[in-house]
Amino acid sequence: MKLDRRTFIKGAGAGTAGCVFATLPGSLAALGQTGLSGSAESVASICEMCSTRCPISARVVNGKNVSILGNKKAKSFGGAVCARGGAGHSQLYDKQRIVKPLKRVGERGEGKWAEIEWDEAYAIIAENLNKIKAQHGAESVAFSSKSGSLSGHLFHLAKAFGSPNTFTHASTCPAGYVVAAKAIFGGKVKRDLSNSKYIINFGHNLYEGINMSETRGMMNAQMEKGAKLVVFEPRFSIVADKADEWYAIKPGTDVAVALAICHTLIEDDLYDKAFVAQYVAGFDAFAQEVKAYTPEWAESVSDVPAEDIRRITHEYAAAAPHAVVDFGHRSSFTTEEFEMRRALYAANVLIGNIERKGGLYFGKKASKYNKFAGEKVAPTLAKPGVEGMPSIDAKRIDMVDDQYALLWSSGGIYQTILDATLEAKPYQLHGWVMSRTNPMQTMTDRARIVETMQKLDFIVACDIYISESAAYADIFLPESTYLERDEEIVDKSGKNPAYYVRQRVVDTIGDTKPSWMIWKELANQLGQGQYFPWDNMETLQLFQVDKDAALLNTIKRDGWVSYGKPLMLREREMVKTFTDTYPNAKAVDDDGTYASQLSFKTPSGKIELSSDKVEKMAPGRGVIRYREVTMKKADELFFIQGKVAVHTNSGTQNVPMLANLMSDNAVWIHPVTAGLLNIANGDAIRIYNATGSEEGHALVTPGIRPDTVFAYMGCGSKNKELARATGKGVHCGNLLPHITSPVTGMNLHTTGVKIAKL
Repeated sequence: MKLDRRTFIKGAGAGTAGCVFATLPGSLAALGQTGLSGSAESVASICEMCSTRCPISARVVNGKNVSILGNKKAKSFGGAVCARGGAGHSQLYDKQRIVKPLKRVGERGEGKWAEIEWDEAYAIIAENLNKIKAQHGAESVAFSSKSGSLSGHLFHLAKAFGSPNTFTHASTCPAGYVVAAKAIFGGKVKRDLSNSKYIINFGHNLYEGINMSETRGMMNAQMEKGAKLVVFEPRFSIVADKADEWYAIKPGTDVAVALAICHTLIEDDLYDKAFVAQYVAGFDAFAQEVKAYTPEWAESVSDVPAEDIRRITHEYAAAAPHAVVDFGHRSSFTTEEFEMRRALYAANVLIGNIERKGGLYFGKKASKYNKFAGEKVAPTLAKPGVEGMPSIDAKRIDMVDDQYALLWSSGGIYQTILDATLEAKPYQLHGWVMSRTNPMQTMTDRARIVETMQKLDFIVACDIYISESAAYADIFLPESTYLERDEEIVDKSGKNPAYYVRQRVVDTIGDTKPSWMIWKELANQLGQGQYFPWDNMETLQLFQVDKDAALLNTIKRDGWVSYGKPLMLREREMVKTFTDTYPNAKAVDDDGTYASQLSFKTPSGKIELSSDKVEKMAPGRGVIRYREVTMKKADELFFIQGKVAVHTNSGTQNVPMLANLMSDNAVWIHPVTAGLLNIANGDAIRIYNATGSEEGHALVTPGIRPDTVFAYMGCGSKNKELARATGKGVHCGNLLPHITSPVTGMNLHTTGVKIAKL
């Protein structure tokens, strides 16, 4: 099909006009004609079309539309928004958006709903949750939420209710690198991609899974500073297309190449000995382990030529310390996620790029930054604490194995909700309250999630649309979109302190509420209102700034405020600028840096390439090592997934503007493989394994390994409430087995499949 402007406009119109759906109870369509009112002046706020949450500037235009632009004060974000961010208005007044509370009146998942009022919704929820609490204990109710601003108030409600079982989406997406960073550094680290001279990337596709700040940083490094980008990924993704070198690595073998890089750095005497001697614990044990992981060995495992691994490592070391191995985000997940992420971090540690330009660094929040400055450069934010919160004796349902201890305070193992419900491990769950989370898509083994939801006594879902998961709820609570609500000030510190805030741009459409208000009002109904003593969002904001109204007004006016000078502790020029600016600053070291101030929240106080703590948690895993894994049967193809630039996981497929841009996810198949299966481009196919079966169509392309197939995640919804997304494409979660990775608690996102032409 020829794709020109005329064809695109015709197709876009057809995508909307052809989307015939029965009017949903409680939807904007059911509400009838509504006006659009709000601020005609630009309001500084925060986007929420993805988890990056970029600073924006938005306003209502002629009472008909909403202009959404980037906030130019947030310079690292480029004062711009991506395709998803620009489509926020399309979500706002989508006729399928739910704007009234709903009660299920049919079987779970049947799609039969009735509108109710908020008071009735709260009363039904309180009656059922209190009944479960009385009969089985508060711990038998799980609470889950998309992380970020959406989770805090729900989890506060959970604690007030008495349940320890609170979960974010961590184990379905970011937990791997978070847990690995805790083990090695004692906390999270950040990438300074914009100043890097050499970037090694293992499938972290920042040009499709866009993070505006990091994506622009890598673009600037490549385009303006001539940075070299080397990508190891099984398919020719957009980031691979923009790379200087791309290697179609065998799925799941990233760790082998990363360890071979570490081997070469050590054996070829390329590593930073002084840095390792001063800041690293467990080096000798790690060096002994990686002796066996030669580039030749890695080639036999990964299909990446040994001579290229060795050459790339030498180039990387030559660019040190202004070079980085990207520790990734969503990559070729295997059960050895923990070892892979630690190996990526280790490759950074060995060149001593910590707190150096182009390497890795720790965020400088106000309290720490002010101590270095010797004065109050940036205000610190207070966190509201509530006295008398009930103590919780029950253990979390994921506290069944000490190897997962690093994840318990970082989102938990989300999929243990399934185990506890279906197998009473470690005890039986009876209720589930979820906010803006869609486990039907983001967890694995969809059939098992359906079984879980059918077994639970009571389910509450709070969302904008009736997602595939919300379709199984008993009560649906409609949340206001990000354009209709105010929220707390958020700490966004990087090399120096920074804050931003979400503010209402548009008057509320329909009968929706911000989630902070929903959980506060539900707490009142549950008899726990005393634990939510704030009256409104401004009360919380004023508490955060210690009643400094002028400061609050500044943050609201600008939307993004940044304080001080960027600081990296081991960058001499940055430290000099910092100390010249602040006369009372801490004294510098003899070399003109703050290198001696670098510390790590690990048991040894150093970076731990080998960890006694991890060894006690998970015997045999104290030292980073390679473990062979089997992800598919001999007669199967590897099945991998990834993100796309116009959608956010499974969260935006029903947004009209974005659905018009992409409503399906073709399965990438190599021409040789397609030929053997008699499959031509565009053919209808079945993709299946022991977990499930899906139908889609083929995209025959040389941009993928012959033993691998790929699909963008998030498509193929199976509930009729998402009329634009239902039945469009392959549902990846229906093909992935229910497996939890050691230590990180991650879902498995690589498996084996067979393909057949239909």
